[in-house]
Amino acid sequence: MIITKSPLRITLGGGGTDLASYYSEYEGFLVSAAIDKYVYITLNNNFVKELWLKYSKIEHVTCVDEVQHPIIREALRLVKIQNPWLEITSLADIPAGTGLGSSGSFTTALLKALHMYAGDHIVSTRTLAEEACVVEIEKLGEHIGKQDQYIAAYGGITCMNIRKDGYVWVDPLRISEEHLYNLEDNLAMFFTGYSHSASDILVDQDSKSKEKDATMIENLHQVKQMGLDSKRALECGALDTFAEIMNAHWELKRKRSGGMSNPKIDEWYEYALRNGALGGKLIGAGGGGFLLFYCQDKIKLRQAMAKAGLSEVRFRFDMQGTRVAL
Repeated sequence: MIITKSPLRITLGGGGTDLASYYSEYEGFLVSAAIDKYVYITLNNNFVKELWLKYSKIEHVTCVDEVQHPIIREALRLVKIQNPWLEITSLADIPAGTGLGSSGSFTTALLKALHMYAGDHIVSTRTLAEEACVVEIEKLGEHIGKQDQYIAAYGGITCMNIRKDGYVWVDPLRISEEHLYNLEDNLAMFFTGYSHSASDILVDQDSKSKEKDATMIENLHQVKQMGLDSKRALECGALDTFAEIMNAHWELKRKRSGGMSNPKIDEWYEYALRNGALGGKLIGAGGGGFLLFYCQDKIKLRQAMAKAGLSEVRFRFDMQGTRVAL
């Protein structure tokens, strides 16, 4: 049996500049952090020539071409596993559609497991991230960026410079241990109860960027600059400044699409700012999922959000990325 796991992620700055419709013209930049919530993949040999897939559905097929799950089908093809006698099962600490990059985590964990099965035990982290992008973006045509695949593969708190040709320069955030612990201790994440499809929400941004919509392009230029500003603030330990940038980023993000927020999410956001949060934003493409806050008074915020009916998911940073768990 092979068991792999990939971390989920939170975006700390620059989110949205990792779509090809933007970076192919202007280059992208963002800061992303992996967290200790995971997608798990298990691979086990079958005794008969059958392929069993267990995720939110169960599939029982005899060849790769019959697989309905698009990511599993394309990953099997990419690794050139044609007629496997396999059982593939996926599990996750947090459900999909909550803005934490679960599809990228699923894809990298699956590819890692398939490479292990095929005997390639030393597939590089970069190869894993690039192959996950090939599966999701090139093969399946999803309207998503490259952040999720890269942060799942690399882990840590990572800066990504995305060139016009799509190459992603990956550098760890140069933050001191003291500032890292302060950041981790003062971030809080609450589930709104709303789920979404990142690809569906990003279609609007993608199409407007391709059309060179001036308002959208200027919005993303400002978001990229805020990503760079967030990097500088985090590296010098100016965490209150980072919180202010989060606020400004959220205001820009809300303007990108009518589906980015809703009145209830806006109400919770303002309520949090009155009860211990210095800054925050909705994680992911928008439309639901998790609200992330940097707190001045975490206990007060926790009590207030619990009173409002929102559940907190506590987390730490993951520094290892996609890996074999067993």
